Amino acid sequence: MRRPSISILALVGALILGHSRSEAAADENQGDGGKALSADEELEILAGQHVVYSYPNSSAPPEELLRLTRAGLVGGVVLFRENVDNGTAEAMKALKAAYAISPAPALLRAKADLGDAGVGFIVAVDQEGGQVRRFTDVAAGDGPEQSAKEIGAAPDPGQAGAEAGRQAAETLLRHGANVNLAPVLDVFRSPGDFSDGFKRSFGNTSARVVAAAVPFLDAQQAAGVAATVKHFPGLGAAPAGANTDDESVTLDLSAEELRTVDMAPYGDALAAGVDLVMTSWAVYPALDPELPAGLSGRCVRDELRERLGFRGVTVTDALEAGSLAAFGDTAAVAVLAARAGMDLLLASSRDVGQGDAVRRALVQALRDGELDSRDFEDATRRIAVLRSNLTVE
Repeated sequence: MRRPSISILALVGALILGHSRSEAAADENQGDGGKALSADEELEILAGQHVVYSYPNSSAPPEELLRLTRAGLVGGVVLFRENVDNGTAEAMKALKAAYAISPAPALLRAKADLGDAGVGFIVAVDQEGGQVRRFTDVAAGDGPEQSAKEIGAAPDPGQAGAEAGRQAAETLLRHGANVNLAPVLDVFRSPGDFSDGFKRSFGNTSARVVAAAVPFLDAQQAAGVAATVKHFPGLGAAPAGANTDDESVTLDLSAEELRTVDMAPYGDALAAGVDLVMTSWAVYPALDPELPAGLSGRCVRDELRERLGFRGVTVTDALEAGSLAAFGDTAAVAVLAARAGMDLLLASSRDVGQGDAVRRALVQALRDGELDSRDFEDATRRIAVLRSNLTVE
């Protein structure tokens, strides 16, 4: 993957406080041929590139989402089963077309020094296999049907993983998606525990997980779909019923165990060039006794970026997770996550308003100095580079 340099101007000092003019000008901005943007409008747009929105009920995106996308205020969407029907591929074409005429692609190219590279619109989905699949029409070729547990237990887990990754990529591309929030790297501990119970773990050793997961992500990315490994630093030790979607989860493991067991597969995934890493919402007292991993600079910056050397894009799990209730609403959580070093923020409550509230919160946090402008620039560069490698149409 190319790693272009970035020279994003210091936006925050030039901002004008007040109501955004980007939304009012939604239909006036026409991408490369549109009017010049003010510094305020630029920041509104760049903040939007950090937010992955969601929407309810069907494949057809609501008009409000299309309007925000045309204005350049939406970086991507995450799809769920309710968004999957016979019209999903055409619906994604409509969203990508709206994004293409927005000011966002040209702005990202300029800020990240991408030249004339294409800048794709993120369409993300969970297509792990087994129970966790959004595209499930096996007769139409949607795959993989096998779970991670079945893939990891195959006589040749590498071959099985590669085939599953190929199927996942083929499925996503057919439906207009380009980012898979898979594979899972969690190393389960006991039969029937959280990861094993849902058959989402490839195995109970780091070596077994690596043997299947790395070929899975390699095959996906070779086919043109970005892969995401999760849930850093690892949920494999979570007992049955310990679900961060519902409640706070604390995994009281030593730093040594976390690094030699749970994080070990990430070293191999990073060496393979994985595009994205999703963090966990569990608390790991050995790393940070107070904050969930995705809100913790000790986990994101110190462990993932500095110790392991990850240079790609970080993405949160669902901002509305029950485990985060003590940290405020999703907009407040998003600011904390961005401060910790998270690049993409997953607003997955199937409410367009949630995504826009997250975007507004980022803008305000930058204006108020709650978020560091240099960190924001670096994250924007990483996102732009990822998008330059995604399918544009």
